[in-house]
Amino acid sequence: MRVTVAAGLLLLFVCCALTAVAASASRVGERVLATARANYVLGHSVNGRPIVARMLLRGTARRSVLVVGSIAGDEPGGIAVTRLLASEPAVEGVRLWLIPDMNPDGAARGTRDNADGVDLNRNFPFRWRHLGTPGSRFYSGPKPSSEPESRAIEAFIRRTRPTLAIWLHQPYGLVDDSEGPHWAERLLARSLELPLQRLPDYPGSAIGWEDHLDHASAFDVELPSRLSRATIRRVATAIRLVAQRDLLANLSHVGSRSKRG
Repeated sequence: MRVTVAAGLLLLFVCCALTAVAASASRVGERVLATARANYVLGHSVNGRPIVARMLLRGTARRSVLVVGSIAGDEPGGIAVTRLLASEPAVEGVRLWLIPDMNPDGAARGTRDNADGVDLNRNFPFRWRHLGTPGSRFYSGPKPSSEPESRAIEAFIRRTRPTLAIWLHQPYGLVDDSEGPHWAERLLARSLELPLQRLPDYPGSAIGWEDHLDHASAFDVELPSRLSRATIRRVATAIRLVAQRDLLANLSHVGSRSKRG
């Protein structure tokens, strides 16, 4: 009986030791896959306010996804969505870039335009043309990329080349079915129960320029005019789902090519 008890105690000790080792290994694994976070100042607005990009990463990045919360100062809903995304764990395998507000002067004043009276979403160089006059709602500026905010975002996107970009707007409550990847537009529309509707391709728009730079990489999600906390969370969850699907689609594509090779 003593031998049996001793053996049982030994077995119990070994099991406890193995459990402790496994738990330790799990904690190490969690540290390896913890979310890395960093903030970068991309530039400054006309009035000197910083334009900040937040980066989230967990594991090795295979894809790069950008979410822009607001380009028009009177459309603040996307800022809340990007802030929520910034507080959550990263999507494993995806480098998530978040620019909550690329027009901080307009946001401070509650106006669509920046402090120069320019609509930044008509100031990008692709198909830019003269629109309006200074202070009018859609004034495109004296020349393409005349504004420091536009130049900062252009330089950032040229440098990072996101594989997918989601630009959040208000207040129409729809997903624009036009320039971006159709699968992502359809998935977000379905997840958010929003209609899929084609909007005009405006001259000098940020999305038009980015899709010209990298074909069918960027699209517009028009949020409703009023957002509850539940809606903000739902939008953030849907964006994370799209980022995961983008990664999986890329892995499947790479796998099929390697098999053919």
